[in-house]
Amino acid sequence: MKGRVKRELDKRAPKLVETGKKTLILQGTKTSGTLNSVLSEIYNLKKGGAVRYTRKNDNIRPFESGGETSLEFFSLKTDCSIFVYSSHSKKRPNNLVIGRMYDHHVYDLIEVGVENFKSIESFSYDKKIAPRVGSKPFIAFIGEGFENVDELKHLKEVLLDLLRGEVVENINLAGLDRAYVCTAISSNKVYLTHCALRLKKSGTVVPRMELVEVGPSMDLVVRRHRLPNEGLRKEAMKTAKDQPKKKVKNVSSDAIQGTVGKIYIPDQKVGEMALPNKAKGVKRERREAKNKEANEHASKKQKEESE
Repeated sequence: MKGRVKRELDKRAPKLVETGKKTLILQGTKTSGTLNSVLSEIYNLKKGGAVRYTRKNDNIRPFESGGETSLEFFSLKTDCSIFVYSSHSKKRPNNLVIGRMYDHHVYDLIEVGVENFKSIESFSYDKKIAPRVGSKPFIAFIGEGFENVDELKHLKEVLLDLLRGEVVENINLAGLDRAYVCTAISSNKVYLTHCALRLKKSGTVVPRMELVEVGPSMDLVVRRHRLPNEGLRKEAMKTAKDQPKKKVKNVSSDAIQGTVGKIYIPDQKVGEMALPNKAKGVKRERREAKNKEANEHASKKQKEESE
């Protein structure tokens, strides 16, 4: 049991290269059929990287002081660093709060209203091109609002963390089968849709990609947002330095020769080695060589005297 607990704690410990963020999905006291469908769609899209609670939570109010205690408890319990919370009221119908956590405390929040929601079932398309579960998506943000409007810039950051999954360095084109397209309609409204990618011949190495809308799709109307304070932002943005490489003995780097290594070879003691064929022929060859050298020397001397 101790080993199991230790392994679980090691998984939650800080890492130089963090794994994908898990998403916590939960709902408030009052909800609606639209919100239930939205949460189900998000959970299915993030299957394997999401935890969903279906019970109603009375005491979660993310934007109010003290209203995030239960939320932080659930985050610690499930090891989730991003959450989606739904609530429905007359003042704020079909309300979604998306937030990120730092050290299992609320880091930032953004509140959006859901309009014109369409589920996956409402789209008709060839099921052969349906995206596979867990595949890596493209995410496209269209519109100047994502660069100029603070609310949309914040929404862009949060949606990236929510939708991108695992962070990878190399991607196989054959494994790309989906894309999220976010279009800024106005200064506070974004159209979000989910598309399948169909690869077609283009006459080059890179295929031509065609988008087929497969759902879900919805309009997100920004209502409130809360950025982290500067001190918390700096703390969360800290990155650990790469661990120094362990010194390798007898290896050095040179600007011209590159990596240079020294190899230690013990004394071979060749003179004491036993020859495999210690025969008389070896001695005979030496004698013949010695006699030949003496004869050449004598003939050379005799030639000089005759001259």
